[in-house]
Amino acid sequence: MNNKTYYTVLCTVPNRELAEKIARSLVAEKLAACCNIVPGLTSIYRWQGEIQQDAELLLIIKTAARAMKALEKQIKELHSYEVPEIIALPILTGNSDYLNWIEENVQQ
Repeated sequence: MNNKTYYTVLCTVPNRELAEKIARSLVAEKLAACCNIVPGLTSIYRWQGEIQQDAELLLIIKTAARAMKALEKQIKELHSYEVPEIIALPILTGNSDYLNWIEENVQQ
């Protein structure tokens, strides 16, 4: 198994257009190997002292640790939210062929 560090990054977005824009940018810039767009989320959260409820989509982004700083910067530049969700979860284990594929497709 590959001993490099990889992440699954979660990022919510308000609409499909922005989801595709961010996903395409991250893959094109080789900051992510893959982005999945998951529709149909309902998010309930506190913002500026008020409880909010919104329909959102979820980006599930696969990347290497070395690209995280640039990936976060790119998302912040493209995102419409003042404080976008960017949460990186370490991939503890996985199909070594898939992890090698991430390795080959993420630069930075």
